[in-house]
Amino acid sequence: MILSQLKQQAGLIRDYFSVISGSAGRVIVSLAYFVALANTLSIADFGVFATASATGVVLSRLVSFGFVSPLYRIATVKPQLIGAYTGGYLAAIALSLPFLAIAAWAVHAIFFGRDVTFSVFALIIVAEALFWRSAEVIIIVNNGLNRFGKAAVLVIFGTVTRAVAAVLFAFSAHSDLAHWAWWYLAANGVSLLVALWFYPRVRLRFVPALYKRRIADALAVAGAEILFYVQMELDKLLVLSIGGPRIAGIYAILMRLVDLTALPIRSFNMMLVQKLMRTPDMLRSLKIKAGLEGGVFLVSTAALAGLALFLYFFPHALGSNVAGVVALLPLVILVPGFRNLVEYQAELLYARGQSGLRTLNLAILAGAKALLVWPLFTHFGADDAWVVWLNAVFAALYLLSLVLTYRGLRLPAKRV
Repeated sequence: MILSQLKQQAGLIRDYFSVISGSAGRVIVSLAYFVALANTLSIADFGVFATASATGVVLSRLVSFGFVSPLYRIATVKPQLIGAYTGGYLAAIALSLPFLAIAAWAVHAIFFGRDVTFSVFALIIVAEALFWRSAEVIIIVNNGLNRFGKAAVLVIFGTVTRAVAAVLFAFSAHSDLAHWAWWYLAANGVSLLVALWFYPRVRLRFVPALYKRRIADALAVAGAEILFYVQMELDKLLVLSIGGPRIAGIYAILMRLVDLTALPIRSFNMMLVQKLMRTPDMLRSLKIKAGLEGGVFLVSTAALAGLALFLYFFPHALGSNVAGVVALLPLVILVPGFRNLVEYQAELLYARGQSGLRTLNLAILAGAKALLVWPLFTHFGADDAWVVWLNAVFAALYLLSLVLTYRGLRLPAKRV
């Protein structure tokens, strides 16, 4: 019976391993990138860079006002229209650039003014929000076309270019954030140039009549993704504001190691989203729901436990700067599972076309995270007790997400 099931799902399994190969390669190269950078920059500079980069990820969701969602859906179900939707996507990028610039200026003024100049901050935002996000869109389109191998190559290549830049930077004459920002911009620029060769050959067209019924979905997805990444990355901004660059650096190192556990989960999420787009009712069974959630939690927790065990025996394996932080890693053992489950649940609503509800849920989660993180760091300050309490913070966010998501899944799916 098991062999029969494996044969029936052979194509799906092959596709998943094509996708996961990109994630596996990315984990390895990401570690090299992380080690080179975290041990070249000071902990304070690393904290500022990690927070600025995370901000760039949030602001990147303003680019094109979410039109990447219709482009991805078309690549998945009607690939003959990719040319028309690519034209719409490029037009949406042009319209969104002034909003990106204003948002970047405002965020810098509120959170980064005392720690980094606007010119350095802008380089990081351009690298993240324009260059890497554009490369990501090409990866997303290739995944929609089931070109998982090509997408995996691009994922690995993008991480490799940043890792190479970090290693070269480590051997350069300068080790400050201002110089690293230029290296980071160049690395992401190279990734985008290479990714352009992998975009499907199509004739660009601009057909506004096609886009009108997609605008609401695109804006809802943009809002949801901004709120999703706000609730994912808001903690970094709050830590920088409350604890300063050094505490932000310690927190960034911990969360970077936690984030490595999410890479294989995101590959699984992407495959599940495509499956749900085609069969929206596949999650009716409580057994399937519980099994998927349990699997995400166990894989995430086991991944961090394995990394913590390795670093217990080889504390300097990731460099001297990181060695001072790795002793705290077992104290956040439950964080990856809860964090990845919140991301997984948000993807369920997107796959079923419930983008508006997803946006509302993520707004609630972002507010809840701010209410939990702010008193945590103001109360404990420089005391390392805040590390242990992170488990409770992310557990509370997961429970809130669980209630909001599965209440929404009772509603009928929307065909978009």
